[in-house]
Amino acid sequence: MKAIVYTQYGPPDVLHLQEVEKPAPAANEILVKVHATPVNYGDLIARNFGNTPMNEFNMPAPLYFPARLAFGWSKPKKPILGSEFAGVVEATGASVTCFQPGDAVFGYRGQSMGAYAEYLCIAADGMVAPMPVTLSFAEAAAVPYGGLTALTLLRKVAIQPGQKVLINGASGGIGAAAVQLAKHDGAEVTGVCSTPRVAYVKALGADKVIDYTREDFTRTGERYDLIFDILGRSSFARCKQSLTAHGIYLLASFKMKAVMQMLWTSMAGDKKVVCALSNEQPADLVFLKELIEAGQYESIVDRTFPLEQAADAHRYVEDGRKQGNVVIVQCQAKLAVL
Repeated sequence: MKAIVYTQYGPPDVLHLQEVEKPAPAANEILVKVHATPVNYGDLIARNFGNTPMNEFNMPAPLYFPARLAFGWSKPKKPILGSEFAGVVEATGASVTCFQPGDAVFGYRGQSMGAYAEYLCIAADGMVAPMPVTLSFAEAAAVPYGGLTALTLLRKVAIQPGQKVLINGASGGIGAAAVQLAKHDGAEVTGVCSTPRVAYVKALGADKVIDYTREDFTRTGERYDLIFDILGRSSFARCKQSLTAHGIYLLASFKMKAVMQMLWTSMAGDKKVVCALSNEQPADLVFLKELIEAGQYESIVDRTFPLEQAADAHRYVEDGRKQGNVVIVQCQAKLAVL
C-alpha cells in the first residue's frame, strides 16, 4: 500500500510517498481503507519534534524527555503520521462482531498515528465509531482530535447555561470544537483569533469574536466565568482580572508554572487554574457523532490535498492561511442518508 513516510525530523519536505506493507487485522481489530485524514497540530509537532527545544515544548518540562524517547530521539520511531481518520471497513478480525466490511467509520489513533496511509488497523473496541451520515469523509476525519480533546477538558469545568466563556485560540482544532461544545452547553461564547479567521469563528456559532491583532481581550473590561486558553498563549496573571469572582482559567497546553498555580489556587483564592489532560473514551466519539447528526456540531473544511501532496498540505497549514480544517483525502464522497 501507499503511505506518506518520514524518516527524519524536519520541514514538510521530509514527507514522501512510499510503498509499505499493508497491515492485517488481529482477531480484535478492523482493517480500514482510509479515505481522509486531517493535518492537525500534533502532526506538525511530531514531524519536527527532534528539532523542538525544551523551552518550546508545550507541556511540563518533566514530560519532554519521555516524549522524545517515545517519538524517537534522533529519528522518528513511528514513520507514518496521522492520528485521525475516516474510511470504510475492508476486513474484520475473527472476534469482531460490532463492525462489518462496508461500514463507514471515523476514529482517533492518538500517538499511535499511522493514518497517512491507504490502510490502517484499529481495535474494534477502541476509538472508532460509525461515521456521521451527514458528513463527507473529509469532514468526518477532522472531528475526533479537536472534538474529543475539547469535550473531555470542558467536562472538567462543568459549564452552566448562561455562563460567559472565552476561547483563546478559537480557530484551531480544539478551539473550534470548544466554541461549539460551549454553545451546546448554553454558554455565551467569545472566540479569540486572528483577522483572517474571524468569519470562520463566527460561522462556528461564537456570539462574539475578538481579533487579537486589534484588541487585547484582557483589557476590554469584560469578565468571564471561564477562559479556555488552548495553547497557553496568555497567562493566569494576565487573565485573572478578566475572570469573574469564581472564574476558571483552563489550559489545554501548559508548563510547570501553570501546574504550580493550579495547586496553589486549589487551596487559596476563589479564581482557579485548571490544567488537564484529555482522557477520551469511545463513547465520547459516539456522542460527537450524535451531535453532528442532530445539526448541533459541524466540521468545516478549508482545503483538501491528495495523499501524494501531504508536504504541500503541511506547508499550507504552517503558513497560517487555513480557515478551517486541512485534510489529506483519497475520497471525498458523502454517505447516503437513509
